[in-house]
Parts: sequence; structure tokens; C-alpha cells
Amino acid sequence: MTELRNTQWVLASRPEGMVAPSNFERREQEVGQPGEGQLLVRNLYLSLDPAMRGWMSDAPSYIPPVQIGEVMRGGCVAEVVSSSAAGFAEGELVFGMFGWQDYAVVDVAGPGPVSKLPEGLAPIDALSALGWTSLTAYFGLEDVGKPEPGETVVVSGAAGATGSVVGQLAKLKGCRVIGIAGGPDKCAWLTDDLGFDGAIDYHAEDVSRRLKELCPDGIHVFWDNVGGEILEAALNRLALHGRVVFCGAISGYNDSTPPPGPRNYINVLVRRARVEGFLVFDYVDQMPQALAALAPLVQSGQLRTREDIREGLTSAPEALVDLFTGAHLGKLMVHISDPSGALA
Repeated sequence: MTELRNTQWVLASRPEGMVAPSNFERREQEVGQPGEGQLLVRNLYLSLDPAMRGWMSDAPSYIPPVQIGEVMRGGCVAEVVSSSAAGFAEGELVFGMFGWQDYAVVDVAGPGPVSKLPEGLAPIDALSALGWTSLTAYFGLEDVGKPEPGETVVVSGAAGATGSVVGQLAKLKGCRVIGIAGGPDKCAWLTDDLGFDGAIDYHAEDVSRRLKELCPDGIHVFWDNVGGEILEAALNRLALHGRVVFCGAISGYNDSTPPPGPRNYINVLVRRARVEGFLVFDYVDQMPQALAALAPLVQSGQLRTREDIREGLTSAPEALVDLFTGAHLGKLMVHISDPSGALA
């Protein structure tokens, strides 16, 4: 095999406040060969996700932080270049946590398992329509929010990869859905293209006032991707026995000090509501069933996604900043290379 060079982005420093491209350092090295039970893969697409900000911090969490000098963690779709693992062949497309790099040598039975892409599934679908974000939406609604037909579901960060799917799935369940997003274009996409019943532009509108107008019977399920003031506004409008699905708090991920918390949390008691956090990784064993339920919705056009694809691995650090400033629409990912079959 021709000698291969690997371009990587490693974590150079931990962010203080907003993540910056200077927190990463570009590195090149030779590509190693896979040992027993391993694959050499070439990354095609890299998923950029809000969780990455937490992985960059040296703080206790559900997964160890990325260490200084380590390749930045990230989910990728890749092509198998060379296989020393049973059941995997050169040229096959796989998904796993392969990191911010051109190539990776991975253990198929390691802590981040490697999965084959189902036949006929496009690489971008594995990171978007049928990726972690859609699975997050599916399990959060099915197991935590449990909306009933006729209930009002409000979604913050509704134009993002997870929020947009949450709203569509809730509509398919017969719910009335209101999305909160930043900017008129995002709000128009929610109502005109995705069928949301209403949208609130938090850049230009008073969220509390608009929630009162759009949710006269209260909020039965609030899906929180944002936290902060928007969470407070939603807690004020909770219906009796409302449910808050705590998926994320992207508004505070880059804060240098922890937020004081919702000042009106007592309303959870008054409304006898339930607030529950969850992680999609808790549902790994149930993912085949979820994919079986989501795939027909994608194929029939009942579940629609939008991708914001940046070109080239060199764009990854700046693209990650855009994820937190809202300068994107839909699922944000980086195109690294195209499938080419086995390399010689």
C-alpha cells in the first residue's frame, strides 16, 4: 500500500468562554496499519455536535474529556481502507467515533463501537436523518416526553438537527407544535417547510409574550435544547403535569461561569411537572428498533432534514464556532472526502 499521510486536528488548549479555532492545532503524521481486530478507515464526513464543547472541558461528565494533544473526538462516516477484523471488508462504509482526521485505526470492539451503514443509506443520512440527532429526538419523545395527540409541544433550538426532528415527530403524533429559533429564515423553514404550527424568533420577539399567545392552554411538553432565559419562559407556561425534556443547554456551554439556574423553578412544583434529562447513549441496545421506525418516515418524505455541509477538514474549527453562534441551519457536518472503494 502506498504510504498515507494523515492530517489531524488535536486539542491544543481548553476554551475559556467561547470555543475558538485557536483551541485546535493541525498535525500531520504517517498512517499506521491495523492490527488484529482493527480497521484502517478514511473519513468521509465529520459530524459537528454541541456535545463537543463539553468534551473539550476538563470537568466531570458522562464521558472523559479530550486530553490536550489528543485528536479531537467526533462521529464520522468512513470507508474501510484495510481490514484485520472479521466481518468488515475493504470498501465498506462504517460509522464510529473516528475523530477530526483524514484516517483512523480503530478497534471494532473498542469503547466506541464501529457500525456498518445499512445498504442504500447515503453517508450524510447516517449523520443527519438517521444519525445521532434524529435518534436523540426519537428516544427523548418516546421515553421521556411521551406527548399525546392534541397536546402542545414547544421546542427550543427548533431549527437545529435535533429540534427540527423533534417537532416533526410530535406533529406525526397529532400534537400542536411551536418552535423557537433565531431569525426569520429559520422560523419560516419551520412553519412553511416542516409544518410547525407556529414559530418564535427569539432574536426579534418577546418569547414569554409569544408563548402566552401561542400556547393558551399551556405547554404540555417542552423540549429544551437551549436553557437560560428561554427555559425560564417555558417554565412559566407549563401546563398541569407538563413534562420538560432536558436535552441540552447550548446557550450556556461557552459561559465561563455556571448559570444561576432558572429563577422560576418553583413552577415545576406548582404545575406538578416533571423535568428529566437523558442521553441517547443510554439507548444503544434499542437503536435498531428506532432506525426501523425512522427509516420509512425518511424514505416517504414525512421526516425531512436539512444539512449544512462545510468543505474540507481544514474548515472544522471555524465551523464548530458557527454551531454555537447560530450561523448554520440544520445538521452541521464537514465533508472530508468521497468514497472511492478499496485503496491500493
